[in-house]
Amino acid sequence: MERQAGFLDVMQYRDFRLLWTGQLISIIGSQMRIVAVDWQVYHIATAQGISPALALGFIGLMRLIPMTISALFAGVVADRYERRYVIAVTSIIALLASVVLAIAGSLEDPALWLVYAMVVVTAISGAFEMPARQALIPSLVPPDRLTQAMSAGIVSWQLGTVLGPSIAGILIASLGVVPLYWIDAASYLAVVYAALQMKTVSKPAASRAPVRLADAFEGLRFVFKSKIIASTMVLDFFATFFGAATTLMPIFANDILGVGAQGYGFMRAAPAVGAFVAALFLTSRKIRRQGPVLLVAVAIFGVATAIFGASTWYPLTLVALAITGTADTVSMVIRGTLRQLLTPDELRGRMTAVNMVFVAGGPQLGEFVVGLTASIIGAPVAVLIGGTLCMLLVGGTALRTPELRQFDTPEHSIAKATS
Repeated sequence: MERQAGFLDVMQYRDFRLLWTGQLISIIGSQMRIVAVDWQVYHIATAQGISPALALGFIGLMRLIPMTISALFAGVVADRYERRYVIAVTSIIALLASVVLAIAGSLEDPALWLVYAMVVVTAISGAFEMPARQALIPSLVPPDRLTQAMSAGIVSWQLGTVLGPSIAGILIASLGVVPLYWIDAASYLAVVYAALQMKTVSKPAASRAPVRLADAFEGLRFVFKSKIIASTMVLDFFATFFGAATTLMPIFANDILGVGAQGYGFMRAAPAVGAFVAALFLTSRKIRRQGPVLLVAVAIFGVATAIFGASTWYPLTLVALAITGTADTVSMVIRGTLRQLLTPDELRGRMTAVNMVFVAGGPQLGEFVVGLTASIIGAPVAVLIGGTLCMLLVGGTALRTPELRQFDTPEHSIAKATS
């Protein structure tokens, strides 16, 4: 890895700094909401005699279906309309969903269907927000700072996922879930403010062509014409599908490790701790031989997931979860950089939307399947099997895709293609 300009260098760009700060505040709130939803669903299901593993698994399904339906059109919207305004509007919608969750959580007997419904709303909102935000980033920094900008974005994400769950666990133990929903609602205001204060105008702003189905599928065609981009998306989808275990953490915290709400919060934060350290390190490093590094990182993710499933010792569980975060971040930085640099600007929104289906679809579908599996064979065995399958997946991908094994950097790939 080569040393490059670091975190403080990329933060000198005003509009990127605005986006980064607004997203950090919002991520903290969103992570608190996610923890609260899982905890609330666990207790509602237990009180109603429903399998907690199955009820928690359905959360993933409630996110996956609307996100998948929305994703391709969301990419077209990001490529057709001013991306700052898309971010602001979707944040307001998510804010309203959190308000509904807060009101519903105040009821003596909150309805499980209403919690699921708001999960659907936030999934649709996120499906439109993420392509716009990711496609906006290359407009905010010079091309030679994009790797650092992607790493800095992961720093904000992981810092938020350290602070959010940790604070959530403490607040749930003392105040319940309702305050977390109100905090999340307020946090979206930071994103709205940041989006409206930016001066950068994204290139798609001049285009107001109607959103067509053919335009939506153009992004899908582009992705699968690029073997490197497609192979990394497929690898990420199945790795996170097999390695999905987050939604079962309330079961591990309560029934296996006996650490309660506060311990659960730290478990949710542990992957982000490892990821934050890795992302901060990568803001000042350039990864060479990205293909092999990516494969090794995903393999380590599978090993750590398997250890988490088998562990009955709380410190070991935290270490294993932290390693999953570290490995996932290395993979995320590599995939994010090569996608942005190998995709033309007019297709970045649609490419990001397709990628979102793979990145979010894998763990969300995996959460449903692991919840269903855990309801039959138990949570530890289900997670252990998933981690093992993830390791086997890496071996199969390495054998079947020599282009990925030999891949160096996006810049190197572009230079070869134009030479």
